[in-house]
Amino acid sequence: QGQLMESGGGLVQAGGSLLLSCPASRIITSSFTVSTLAWYRQAPGQQRELVASTRSGTSTYYTDSVKDRFVISRDNARKMVYLQMNNLRAEDTAVYFCNVNTGHTDDWGQGTQVTVSS
Repeated sequence: QGQLMESGGGLVQAGGSLLLSCPASRIITSSFTVSTLAWYRQAPGQQRELVASTRSGTSTYYTDSVKDRFVISRDNARKMVYLQMNNLRAEDTAVYFCNVNTGHTDDWGQGTQVTVSS
């Protein structure tokens, strides 16, 4: 864990938005293009949960609580993973982790704190 470096977390009021970003600079472009990209989160005292994931050519997954509010996206040329979070709620407060799985390597970030005040 710690190969990736997320950014974009912070303190926001309920109803606000944040954009999380995650560069995967150490992964070669051809591997990144076919990678499964995901965002996880972990709230205090809770297990890490999958928030959203995407893989080229397959459907995108969102956990029920974030559907219609969060959008995961990728920029293969820049090897970037994004999570646009809209209409944030207090229960979205957690440390958010980026994950890039190439099928041969499984890279994680150190996490970025998202705090939503009600």
